[in-house]
Amino acid sequence: MDIEKLRKEINKIDDQILKSLNKRANISIGIGKNKKKQGIVPYIPARERDVINSLIRKNKGPLSAEAIKNIYREIMSVSVNLQKKLTIAYLGPAATYTHEAATKKFGSSIDYKPFISAREIFSAVERGNTEFGVVPVENSTEGIETHTLDMFIESDLKICDEILLPISHFLLSKSKKEKIKKVYSKDQALAQCGIWLQKNLPSVQLIEVYSTAHAATLAVKEKTSAAIASQLASRLYNLPIVGKHIEDLSVNVTRFLVIGKQSSKPTGNDKVSLMFSLKDKVGALYDSLTPFYKNKINLTKIESRPSKRKIWEYYFFVDLEGHQDEKRIKQAIEELKPLCTFLKVLGSYPRG
Repeated sequence: MDIEKLRKEINKIDDQILKSLNKRANISIGIGKNKKKQGIVPYIPARERDVINSLIRKNKGPLSAEAIKNIYREIMSVSVNLQKKLTIAYLGPAATYTHEAATKKFGSSIDYKPFISAREIFSAVERGNTEFGVVPVENSTEGIETHTLDMFIESDLKICDEILLPISHFLLSKSKKEKIKKVYSKDQALAQCGIWLQKNLPSVQLIEVYSTAHAATLAVKEKTSAAIASQLASRLYNLPIVGKHIEDLSVNVTRFLVIGKQSSKPTGNDKVSLMFSLKDKVGALYDSLTPFYKNKINLTKIESRPSKRKIWEYYFFVDLEGHQDEKRIKQAIEELKPLCTFLKVLGSYPRG
């Protein structure tokens, strides 16, 4: 077949796709009305994961699994938006890695609202000003985001999903590299590029700011300054890239949490996050881990934070494989309770 005949075939298929998409959209609107009557939130991570995984299993190519995921993320983003106008809070301004993670999860059809701190994001979701929030919680090279963990101590919000985002840093500036005198960025980004900075810009002043995107806004205004930020920030703020992929380790992933007012339903591949404080006695931490061992539960993370109420008192944050509705998880939590002065389930959610 020649090109013109092939193009006519594509046009026919496009017409079919358009009709199917609009038919799907009308059904989504109907589902949205039923969800509203039943008090169900429009975005359900477990459902999204089931749909995409099912399509990937059925896919015989030549489209890749990643292509299927990207296409259907946008289709489902539009569907959710038709059911209800959602607003997602993220750590701003625009073009931060948190913004990138949020759009990776929710697609481009959702409204996004930037905030300057985890505290403001939690507050926005608690007050109902946004339906969900996206916050960074840990990086594979630099560890935990303490501000996020601290917020769970006082908040009743739940973790309802997680996002794993590969991170690549870029040096952005209006100046050539040798003329740069100051570099702005978030503390984590500066740490992740420490070796590169010492080797390439040993005498520059490093200045911590609350986000990589805010660093880009400062570098725009100061000719001899630079920012460590994302490639998206380069495009958005019209800042030339003077250094590519400057992170010290090639494997650099940040984990983000989606926070909302309820946990997710089981998917068969889930995680549970707990927070607890232990009674002050010898072997308390050892004893607290025993219920998980007895019930054959795999812990994927344990982190401690000062309680800020009493010196040498700590909260422990634990991630484990499974869902809080599983019998073995419930049993482990019940066995843990008598050992604790405080215990809270932060949420069950699909593994990223």
